[in-house]
Amino acid sequence: MTKRRRKIDTQPGAGPVQQSLFDYIQRLNEALRSGADTEGTLNIRERLRLSLNRAIKNCGLSRPQISGEMSHLLGADVTKSIIDSWTAESKEGNRIPAEYLPAFCQVTGSNEPIEILNDAAGMFSLPGPDALRSEIQRLAEQERKIRSEKRKREIFLLEMEGKAPEVKSSKRLLTPRRKKLRGEGAK
Repeated sequence: MTKRRRKIDTQPGAGPVQQSLFDYIQRLNEALRSGADTEGTLNIRERLRLSLNRAIKNCGLSRPQISGEMSHLLGADVTKSIIDSWTAESKEGNRIPAEYLPAFCQVTGSNEPIEILNDAAGMFSLPGPDALRSEIQRLAEQERKIRSEKRKREIFLLEMEGKAPEVKSSKRLLTPRRKKLRGEGAK
């Protein structure tokens, strides 16, 4: 019988709750100001080992099932004893290879191990839909900036041609084309 599948980021007391982007940036800035670049601060071995244990405990699958799923996804032999060696406190030299982390996270349903690596590198990861929303927002900001630059050049061109642009109370530029469209220009 398999264990009930639970998500780590929604279970209070089952490990770290997924943080917001604002919380992450605030914590990163505090760490930078406190001089977190001292020796050993990026040694994440223990944090990673504990996150692997939490992910296994909360995923609802047994270690042999996890190893079987990972072997299938990776096309490499991952056994229960290998997973045990990654998570054992006594096995100092055995660490999960970075290229195995995506498969581990997918099988267990926990992104915490990858988030620990991102955190140590000063990065923030987003799930697919959130990353797409972020990309759309970035494109919208670029679009606004391009429109603003275009507007500045239109004004400069009009000034160069000696046609001073009119500015309405809403501070919107009325170019000769806009005047014509509104019926205010010469016909």
